[in-house]
Amino acid sequence: MVLISRKIEFPIKESVDPNTGSLSFPIHQTSAFLMPEGEKFRYSRESNPTVEELARIIAILENTEAATCFASGMGAISTTMLALCRPGSKVLVHKDTFARTYRFITEFLVKWGVKAIVPELGNEAFVREAENADIVFLESLTNPILRVYDVQAISKAVHSNNGLLVVDETFATPINQCASDLGADVVVQSLSKFISGHNDVIGGSAAGKKILVEKIDNFRRTLGTTMDPNTAFLTLRGIKTLKTRIIQINRTALEIAETIGKINGFSSVRYPGLVNHPDREIALRNLKGFGGVVTFDIKIQGDPLEAMKRMSIITPANTLGGVNSTISHPSTMSHRSLSAEEKKSLGISHETFRLSVGLEDPEDLINDLKKMVS
Repeated sequence: MVLISRKIEFPIKESVDPNTGSLSFPIHQTSAFLMPEGEKFRYSRESNPTVEELARIIAILENTEAATCFASGMGAISTTMLALCRPGSKVLVHKDTFARTYRFITEFLVKWGVKAIVPELGNEAFVREAENADIVFLESLTNPILRVYDVQAISKAVHSNNGLLVVDETFATPINQCASDLGADVVVQSLSKFISGHNDVIGGSAAGKKILVEKIDNFRRTLGTTMDPNTAFLTLRGIKTLKTRIIQINRTALEIAETIGKINGFSSVRYPGLVNHPDREIALRNLKGFGGVVTFDIKIQGDPLEAMKRMSIITPANTLGGVNSTISHPSTMSHRSLSAEEKKSLGISHETFRLSVGLEDPEDLINDLKKMVS
């Protein structure tokens, strides 16, 4: 865990290696450290210099007092919630969150005496229920239907009862929204996605107030959800271009969303930047950009993979956030664990697809998407 008090700045400079002057922070690929000289780190499951450097950068990105890193995004979420919850805790979560997160809260935590509260979709019901919750977990931009939750309003509601707000900011990234500035107590990220940006690492982070991150970090050391130093190095590399990538991805995603909505065969195009989005006002108020994910429906018969394979630029894959555009079928990929009834309640059907926009030319991507409906 690393403490930070500075405001967010770009570009963020890595620490220079004091021994060699290396401009890239080195990979400390070691299990343990010479004692007593290595007392600060001792053992890499507990602390590692490369991972600590990444945590320092994450805290700057999230504008928080402290941060800690994990072996995966789910490692960050599960460790954070286990550290903060206790038997009897009332945890509020929305149905339109990542399926594994939803299952972890509503099935696993419930077995340990936690009460899960799942309101109707949308901000109004969520704000109302937040007033009585001990912990609120939300995705500021939801996966995959892209609702925009009002972090500021929800933080006020949960704090009125001395509760805590945990925000998954993976889709927005701190470039498009700084959840800590809007009242989040803890911000979690899947670093595997836009933050690292190259589809070559699995990692996660939790950032927030010092007292909370210390508790989460101690739980991480016990659970062993520890990030590998090579992963930290690659994530640091990705962060160097984060702002530039997100600015371009925002522009391309908006152009795609506006264009495919006018093409015969595409329907139910969901993107926060569209004028008909149900949370348009919140998106304009809180987001600096609308993100790199576009969700839409097309009419298909049979295997959805066949429709995705018609494209030559966009790759079918169960991930998002990379420099190369990918597309997935939530019903059989990210949200396959949900029942048919649960998927229907969220607006996820056999015809629903989730596009993650990369850095390719927008026109090329649009022409590639047209192959799905040709």
